[in-house]
Amino acid sequence: MTRDFRLLAAGQALSWIGNGFQTVALAVAIVTTGGGAGDLGLVMASSVITMLAGTLFGGVWADRLQPQRVMVASDLIRFLTTAGIAAMFATGGYHLALLCALTVLSAGAGSFFTPAMSALRPLLVPVSLRQRANATLSMLQTACGIAGPTLGGITVAAFGAPAGFAANAVSFLLSLVFAAFIRVRATRGDFEPMLRSLGAGWREIRSRNWLIGGLFGATAYHIANGMILVLVQIVAVSELGGAHAIGFISAAEGLGGFLGAALGMRFRPRRLLRAGWLALMLMPVWALSYVWPGTLTAVLAGAVIGYGGLIFFDVAWETAIQDNVPHAMLGRVASWDYVTSFLAMPVGNALAGPLSARFGVDRVLTVCAFVLLASAASQLLIRDSRTLTRSASPTELPVPA
Repeated sequence: MTRDFRLLAAGQALSWIGNGFQTVALAVAIVTTGGGAGDLGLVMASSVITMLAGTLFGGVWADRLQPQRVMVASDLIRFLTTAGIAAMFATGGYHLALLCALTVLSAGAGSFFTPAMSALRPLLVPVSLRQRANATLSMLQTACGIAGPTLGGITVAAFGAPAGFAANAVSFLLSLVFAAFIRVRATRGDFEPMLRSLGAGWREIRSRNWLIGGLFGATAYHIANGMILVLVQIVAVSELGGAHAIGFISAAEGLGGFLGAALGMRFRPRRLLRAGWLALMLMPVWALSYVWPGTLTAVLAGAVIGYGGLIFFDVAWETAIQDNVPHAMLGRVASWDYVTSFLAMPVGNALAGPLSARFGVDRVLTVCAFVLLASAASQLLIRDSRTLTRSASPTELPVPA
């Protein structure tokens, strides 16, 4: 892998670990200072709404500017806001309005960072290494998703919630430094008006039936998965053993993701997107394992199988977009991809309670599992999703500084 890719990977690994610290610290800080579920829900909702509002605009700016400059500015804002949260809790001055304001600023900066990183990634390695690079980042993210909360829990338990926020702030600062040293440059043209730029990104998606089909399929998938992610927690707590069961299941999901990323590094079919959709059809195994046989052992096996397929699909999907979408449009296409997920997941979360109360948890999980299967299988009815082959040459070569 190239020097620039190693810089990105190192910065992101630190940032992903730091996010795990904040996940633990936020809940602990709010509860121990007298807040409750309402405060925590408001802060989390503020973050999600801001991400929804900002991501499409972040995609436009990722295509207008050098993406690493957008990433550096985003990390600087996130460093300052997270350090501010740490200082607020360290001094004992908890104010919900201030916490929400700092969270909104941080999430807004994050909504610009993610499309910028998507625009930068394919420039860092030769086209022949894109799949391997995407798999490497997926593997790192999966590992950090396990290590971050674990280390965060130990740190917060020993030193308090402000230390968790401080660790996350430092991770943003380090990510900023690594991004600043990335040397590749993207070709950028003249600015277009904002709405015209957004429309151009959507037209780019509509011009490819495998891409527009994938986005609509992902929308149905994420609504069903949003319900599943709520209901499986209920099943794990009430029927599989409680907190320790959740821990084991999370570890199994992480292991599956790691194996899926490892497969993505080594398995290089010419029709990678078709292989990705076939792999995604393994996710219903995970959901149905909670219904039958419904034992912890079966759920652990289902988690490894399902999440292995999911992460392999993520590698295939990212690689297909990088290979086939012009780089000048990549930030906007990525932002539309993220927005469909952000919109659909909360809808599923909200539907989980009412539907399970009316029809029962097992029935809802079963139906949702078949929606996952149909969402993936339906993409194979699209000819280009079946026949799309790996690009023989990059859409744009990296330009040294």
